[in-house]
Amino acid sequence: AIETKANFCDLGGNNYIVDEQLALDTEAKAAGISIIPDCGLAPGMVSVLAMHGAARFDSVDEIHIRVGGLPQDPQPPLNYQLVFSVEGLINEYLEVARVIRGGQITEVDSMTEIESLSFDGFPPLEAFQTSGGTSTLPDSFLGNLKELDYKTIRYAGHCEKFKTMMDLGLCSSDEIVVDFQKVKPRKVFGELLQQHLPADGPDYVLVRLDFVGKGCTSPHVSKGVSDDSTVVQHLRYDIVDKLDPATGMSAMMRTTAFPASIIAQMMATGDVISRGATPQEKAIDPMRFVSELTKRNINIQESFA
Repeated sequence: AIETKANFCDLGGNNYIVDEQLALDTEAKAAGISIIPDCGLAPGMVSVLAMHGAARFDSVDEIHIRVGGLPQDPQPPLNYQLVFSVEGLINEYLEVARVIRGGQITEVDSMTEIESLSFDGFPPLEAFQTSGGTSTLPDSFLGNLKELDYKTIRYAGHCEKFKTMMDLGLCSSDEIVVDFQKVKPRKVFGELLQQHLPADGPDYVLVRLDFVGKGCTSPHVSKGVSDDSTVVQHLRYDIVDKLDPATGMSAMMRTTAFPASIIAQMMATGDVISRGATPQEKAIDPMRFVSELTKRNINIQESFA
């Protein structure tokens, strides 16, 4: 992209690759282009939504992000269907998660810190730590937040079942010998997941961002909510998206591809805030981004506490 002076965005998801991309900032600026990784769902859309919500406060102490792709008709044993690469799924479950705790960036093991949560009309759900979802957000918010984390949403019980298989070594890339043949358990496990898990059923995507801060001054928030800068306020963004029968686009397709399309179009029209290799939360106008989501019928439900 730099050599041809073409703008570039991708769906991202791997922290190490993103670090390499962002290291090209000087060269990208010299070429007069924008390189923006992680433009899918999470990382992606939620990163811009984090900036959108944070901007509505005088000060924000906490941002908690919860995201999940779920089958509308969950089937045992995992109550899950493959909605993206099985390798990507295993990576999310296996690699460490980057969070902000006590104002400092730290790492947390994935598939830990299980919590229960609920969405209206859904059976019991759980959320647990997974890697990649925060991407560059810890760096972008360092010094401004006390707490930042990202957890994946699944139907209740999924984490314990999957983690049991991981603890048995089924996600290991270390070769073992079986019947005089060298095999990698992860490759076998990935193949079995693809053979036995559904992959094309109707789906939901659930997104939740919780903000805790003070001085919520946006006019959209003023009704019934004090703008006193000393009052701790809790703002919640919820999105529930589902398969669109008119287009055949799954919820995961919509919430992954539309954000990338919006950013690509903003690049083409010159509406990206800065040139260079930049995290999207620093390069994209969140108000414009949310407006474009609404045009595509991806709607945020807001609530306050």
